[in-house]
Amino acid sequence: MTQQSFGGHRAVTIRHLTAHVGEEVLVQGWLYNMRSKGKLHFLQVRDGTGIVQAVVFRGNVPDEEFEAAGRLTQESSLRVVGTVKADERSPGGVELQVSKLDVVHVAEPYPITPKEHGVGFLMQHRHLWLRSRKPAAILRIRDTVIRAIREFFHRREFACVDSPMFTPSACEGTTTLFKVDYFGDEAYLTQSGQLYGEASAMALGKIYVFGPTFRAEKSKTRRHLTEFWMVEPEAAFYDLEDVMDLGEDFVSTIVGAVLAERRDDLEILERDIAKLEPAAQKPYPRITYDQAVEILHADGHADFPYGEDFGAPHETAIGARFDRPVLVYNWPAAIKAFYMKRDPDNPAIALGVDMIASEGYGELVGGAQREDDLAALEERIAEHQLPREAFEWFLDLRRFGSVPHGGFGLGLERTLAWITGVEHLRQCIPFPRMLDKIYP
Repeated sequence: MTQQSFGGHRAVTIRHLTAHVGEEVLVQGWLYNMRSKGKLHFLQVRDGTGIVQAVVFRGNVPDEEFEAAGRLTQESSLRVVGTVKADERSPGGVELQVSKLDVVHVAEPYPITPKEHGVGFLMQHRHLWLRSRKPAAILRIRDTVIRAIREFFHRREFACVDSPMFTPSACEGTTTLFKVDYFGDEAYLTQSGQLYGEASAMALGKIYVFGPTFRAEKSKTRRHLTEFWMVEPEAAFYDLEDVMDLGEDFVSTIVGAVLAERRDDLEILERDIAKLEPAAQKPYPRITYDQAVEILHADGHADFPYGEDFGAPHETAIGARFDRPVLVYNWPAAIKAFYMKRDPDNPAIALGVDMIASEGYGELVGGAQREDDLAALEERIAEHQLPREAFEWFLDLRRFGSVPHGGFGLGLERTLAWITGVEHLRQCIPFPRMLDKIYP
């Protein structure tokens, strides 16, 4: 018997049972729930792709298998062979009429029961909570988003190039970095792969970095994790307009992929799909920072001072004006990173852009045209009081064949929170790392 066969039958995943109506198939999984009535056991079986009701009738299976089914506990593992029967009342549109049952393992009393549990308890049992319907749905959507990201850039001939996790310097200062002892020297866990991504773009033209990043902010808000995943495209010969076009194409494509492939999981999460659907359509609205401030002043934030960065309430107010993400560009240079290109016609303006989500989920994308002039970048490094020696390699990119270039960063978990409609980023990564959370 191979892993994928039993009793002469090949395994079929629950997600694809509708293609096997009338056939006898093998399903392998775990008991999600069960109820019994006389000569019948109704087993809710999950396999990671979905849940199906498997009906065990005493007359259809040997007595010992019927009795074994009755002794199953929540999360016991099993194999069932049965005929797929169409049933419109079932969540997946089918049920399984069982003809053979094999108990692989009877689980010990399971700590997560159908009753309500507090978030603290569930987070302590995150390794088991992932098996529940909503966490599993989020992970399936995450998988679809990751695949859509890679396919998007592959189709546009962006090469995936990894940036290092250990860095000798920071992109935007060291106040929110994790410091580590690197064989006696001081190093940091990366907060962005962008600077190294710029070097890769000068080699390959168009690249993207996709991997974990770390922020040592002592924040407990629903929008923060200390470890999260970022995707950061960077392209030579891109200006701010190109960056905004790419970001708009990128996010709308991701949303479209989820709507096409994971609508059932969105329904499990009770996501209002009608509010998400506009984000799959282009164009996205584009407004300047000045216009965004005007919106704030008109929407109950009259005291917001021009020249400040937006906080969560301000991003919520701006996003509420639109039915899809909005691109806010041309920011005050004083509040943006040292590597952002200044507007040649107005040096007080940075050629940066933030994409703000609808429905109060804040910034999805932060990007810019990069400073490609050596003297200007040297001046910015001095202004920000950054260690010049740590950035000599970065300055080399402006010494040897400098070109206009740009890119952005998108946080995977924040984007997932918006797409799925969940409240907290901790729900959007398998094992979240937060200020007070590192177990399990």
